[in-house]
Amino acid sequence: MLFNLSKEHITAGKGFNRWLVPPAALAVHLSIGMAYGFSVFWKPLGTALTGPDGAPLAACAAGASTFSDKLAGTAEALFATDCNWTQFDLGWMYTLFFVLLGCSAALWGGWLERAGPRKAGLVATLCWCGGLLISACGVYHHQLWMMWLGSGVIGGIGLGLGYISPVSTLIKWFPDRRGMATGMAIMGFGGGAMIGSPLATKLMSLFATPTEPGVWQTFVVLAIVYFIFMTCGSLGYRIPAANWKPEGWTPPDQQHKRMVVNKHVHLKNAHKTPQFWLLWLILCMNVSAAIGIIGAAAPMLQETFGGKLIAQPSLTFADIKADESLTAAAAAVGAGFVGLISVFNIFGRIGWATSSDKLGRRNTYFIFFVLGAFMYITATYAANHHQLALFLIAFCVIASMYGGGFATIPAYLADLFGTQFVGAIHGRLLTAWSTAGIVGPVIVNYMHDVRLEAKVPFADIYAPIFLTLAALLGIGFVANLLVRPVDSKYFMTDAELAVEQSLGKSKETGATNVKPINDGKPSSPWLVRLAWLAVLIPITYGISMTVQKAWALFA
Repeated sequence: MLFNLSKEHITAGKGFNRWLVPPAALAVHLSIGMAYGFSVFWKPLGTALTGPDGAPLAACAAGASTFSDKLAGTAEALFATDCNWTQFDLGWMYTLFFVLLGCSAALWGGWLERAGPRKAGLVATLCWCGGLLISACGVYHHQLWMMWLGSGVIGGIGLGLGYISPVSTLIKWFPDRRGMATGMAIMGFGGGAMIGSPLATKLMSLFATPTEPGVWQTFVVLAIVYFIFMTCGSLGYRIPAANWKPEGWTPPDQQHKRMVVNKHVHLKNAHKTPQFWLLWLILCMNVSAAIGIIGAAAPMLQETFGGKLIAQPSLTFADIKADESLTAAAAAVGAGFVGLISVFNIFGRIGWATSSDKLGRRNTYFIFFVLGAFMYITATYAANHHQLALFLIAFCVIASMYGGGFATIPAYLADLFGTQFVGAIHGRLLTAWSTAGIVGPVIVNYMHDVRLEAKVPFADIYAPIFLTLAALLGIGFVANLLVRPVDSKYFMTDAELAVEQSLGKSKETGATNVKPINDGKPSSPWLVRLAWLAVLIPITYGISMTVQKAWALFA
């Protein structure tokens, strides 16, 4: 009965090893994390159509110089088959990814809690992999709207469901290590691009021909690979029995640990509490302060340090732009910087989240806001005094706290609202991510372009931007300062909790006596090792590829 999707069936028995659940979550998150790596397709797709002489055809938005002209070009590109797409046209997929991620997580988080993580994970698998196949058709027929619909909309829904599907499950399996458990899974989402990007690049080179970039074939292969991984991961989800707890662990005494509760807030009441909106603002500010600058990391480094990146410190970025060979060399260093940031983003997710189990979630966010603001001030100093090493250190720390913020917030929610609806509450809170995905880039790109138009030297453009982002962290600090334990009137009674825990079990299957998995039979140690090996091998591959690239550029 492996494919029984009922919540009752996936309730684990006494012999189940809880360490089988994190690799299942990682299998899903590593797959959907490829959303961060979609930029590897922009260049090949931008020259997909060629003329009789083999030269790429003009872009649909060729000659567009204003924002409205670019939008008009994108509108034409949606259905045109005789002109190439631009990065501006394709880049809207990122917006769709993360807006749909937040919206779908908010809309269907409650359903996830009732249906269980296995069903949600399989729906996410169908959406994400089906979206890739629709995108493959879009590339094959050169229809941009199919790319947007496939990976952007349908895939974006898969991102949302896949992202939150293991959260409440992991928190319930690891009440003693909530931060570490969610950090392991969410680390996978940050690391998916490290594995998927080099894999996609190799596949495209394998399938490419003089007239075909090999993108649609790559989408098909990725869809197959991800379908296998996500299906195995989703079927590996198990939930603990009601009132289960790790052997030898006792819940913390609330008198001594007032910010960790043993009761539960219903989903319908969570948004009525000030704590929900304070945490919404905390996440929004933490993400807004980093996402815009991380998205512009490569050009930021090149503009700020110019020739210093290529051992010619007398050259400015304006000088480099005038020489193609110098531009390529500086761009390569910028790419290495992006890789370095990715590594710290990933390890920050597991490192900071695990540390929060000891430090406490509130104290961890205080560190994020205080240290983050200090790092932005440090980056301003480093930019003004051309201190490249100090600049790199500052942004590596910022990237680690950006990832750490994502991984720590589910545990913060569980501490305040309990675990019964934490997945659904987390889903609603992710609308803060969608908002930050607009706010952060708009602030950074607007201030950058305004200062550029004012003829400010490239090396001096970013200093006020850094200080503005530090101010956003100051807002987050105040919001975190205001967080207090949730009022007892919002918690469910024991009777209400019992009703919620019984929903979606026998009602889903029509059965009244479904046997739990592994009832009394211990999980095989070899199965645990195999599960971890299946995810650690690709993670090791991705990290080694990224580190090698960064080391080669900065050595």
